[in-house]
Amino acid sequence: MAGKDRILILGPTGAIGRHIVWASVKAGNPTFVLVRNTPGSNNRVNLVKAANPETKEELIESFKNSGVKLIQGDMNDHESLVNAIKQVDVVICAFGRLLIEDQLKIIAAIKEAGNVKRFFPSEFGLDVDRHDSVDPVREVFVEKARIRRIIEAEGIPYTYLCCHAFTGYFLRNLAQIDITVPPRDKVFILGDGNVKGAFVTEADVGTLTIEAANDPNALNKTVHIRLPKNYLTINEIISLWEKKIGKTLEKTYVSEEKVLNDIKEASFPNNYLLALYHSQQIKGDAVYEIDPAKDLEASEAYPNVEYTTVDEYLNQFV
Repeated sequence: MAGKDRILILGPTGAIGRHIVWASVKAGNPTFVLVRNTPGSNNRVNLVKAANPETKEELIESFKNSGVKLIQGDMNDHESLVNAIKQVDVVICAFGRLLIEDQLKIIAAIKEAGNVKRFFPSEFGLDVDRHDSVDPVREVFVEKARIRRIIEAEGIPYTYLCCHAFTGYFLRNLAQIDITVPPRDKVFILGDGNVKGAFVTEADVGTLTIEAANDPNALNKTVHIRLPKNYLTINEIISLWEKKIGKTLEKTYVSEEKVLNDIKEASFPNNYLLALYHSQQIKGDAVYEIDPAKDLEASEAYPNVEYTTVDEYLNQFV
């Protein structure tokens, strides 16, 4: 039996990258990460820090202990990037929103290396070809869609991974601004609260990403993570939470007009989070039909993967 593909993760210490690394190791894929000798940032916003408490240094040490091969390199050093890519079969990029355009450097290096079987660009959110979002989120989605078109034009084999709403960003605070745990008194609900959203833990995104990386059927397709037990409205989620704490929350429903105004008036990160909440909870950007010719539904493609449900995730906060 042939060995598993060698996987390189770019952005391995980020909110999602770390989970892809661990999932790759667990799956038995030879796992590589590109690292720079620079300290990690201590200026993460509260919600991000709460969901991802490990520092860059702690993660790298954990990677070493798990048998991950660390490759010293830099995105701005084309030669080191090509050298890293030549050592692997699959490249997975998990860059944050500010580094999306840097993927042009990865594409150039992949073309020169000439050996990559699959490239996963930095998606890990809503489907950038199916959305009705507003700025500042819209401009990021437009940039991600442009990267898709360049990958396709260059003839690079790909898989796009759409996972929608991370639990660490959208569920641990029930999509409330400026708190890091679910509220116990009152809650603000965007729209009428009856629009379906798709929620998934970062760890499960990592697992399903590696499932797709090891799946030849995912070649040149988009994989959509909309897990049946986690495909819920915010009203359904709040009801689950109320049952756990034995208390009914005071609910305030916020009109789309008010949400759009709040987005314009807020600064980062609140404006960005509100725009994401608006996209999923009001516009329903997680609600669409897939095309079997170019899409895979993760829960159907990988039915043996056990995932953390919304109900189970909320238990940690009771």
